[in-house]
Amino acid sequence: MRTVNFIAHNDIQLLYCGTDYFPALIAAIDGARSEVYFETYIFADDATGTLVLDALKRAAARGVLVCMITDWFGTGNRRVKAMHAQLEAAGVHHRIFNPWFRRGITRTHRKICVADGEIALVGGININDDMFCDYDHSISLEAPRWDFAVQVKGPLVDAIHEEVQAQWARLGKMNLVRRIKLYRKMRVVSKELAKNPVVAGFVVRDNLRNRRTIQRAYLQALGQARKSVMLANPYFAPGHKLRHALAQAAQRGVDVVLLIGVGEFRMQDAVAHSFYPKLLAAGVKIVEYRKTQLHAKVAVVDDDWATVGSSNIDALSLFLNQEANVVIKDVAFAQSLRQHIEQGVADGIVIHQDDFKHIGRVRRIGYEAAFLVYRLVMRIFSVGKYA
Repeated sequence: MRTVNFIAHNDIQLLYCGTDYFPALIAAIDGARSEVYFETYIFADDATGTLVLDALKRAAARGVLVCMITDWFGTGNRRVKAMHAQLEAAGVHHRIFNPWFRRGITRTHRKICVADGEIALVGGININDDMFCDYDHSISLEAPRWDFAVQVKGPLVDAIHEEVQAQWARLGKMNLVRRIKLYRKMRVVSKELAKNPVVAGFVVRDNLRNRRTIQRAYLQALGQARKSVMLANPYFAPGHKLRHALAQAAQRGVDVVLLIGVGEFRMQDAVAHSFYPKLLAAGVKIVEYRKTQLHAKVAVVDDDWATVGSSNIDALSLFLNQEANVVIKDVAFAQSLRQHIEQGVADGIVIHQDDFKHIGRVRRIGYEAAFLVYRLVMRIFSVGKYA
């Protein structure tokens, strides 16, 4: 089954951490002439947040249509309310995803910006300072948060643009006349083929048409892997199908490496640890990253398949939240991302099968209990979809 609609002739640039991402994001907003669509999960009240907020206000001040979506839970109710007032006063159109869980427990975990329908940024980077923990801004990090995004130019931007427009419309309560007036403000931009012929696709997860799209993209890539799989993710709690696909790939001789972020939540770490014995027995190499907060959701398969996005490898991302990933089929891009993951592996701690032979019975039971509780909760929240 085909899971990704690949489109050729794109320029795609890998953005490493906020050092690359925030200048590119602000440049895209400052360069916008007609419209900016912007979505994020966390929008912190810090120096980085102020820089991005000011860029959005500048765009609105020069007549650009700015449509911004933030998640109520991720950004926080107090912050959302304060920011909403500022944005509306500055002429920025701001909508809040699921305020007070009005539409259920689903969150929008996507991080997307599209400017003029010409340039798009997609990835896992929230709007917050790289040197502070994203779930607790009082915790400073010893090194910048490890994360990625991509900057996209070329025909693939059309698909991303269409999706953010649809998301904006879905959250609105405008009547038809007002909606038509809003869309008339948008200038249709004709695009030439990009000079760099990168083939890529845009995949989203929602609870309507695309409930399993991102998982299927991973499963297809793992099923076709012949040489290597490198996957980095902070919250590793995949369902049975993904765990089985990883183990199968290793058993048929593929070099499978998992780089897992740990040290944030004890419950999450315990759930991840419950999977280690079977994966290690199948030949999967597991490396725990503790140098700084690992927030990246990236993977490279063989020589030319890679993905960068917002989707974690857990039930919340794969079966509940709204997510967005870009899948790239290009040797140079895959090699560039592979080098970053390899450096992350070098900075991590390799977990061996023998490590678990010396773990006490009580702790092993604790890992299994954590998984059982997690599975039960996720099956309730995701209406039985987690497996």
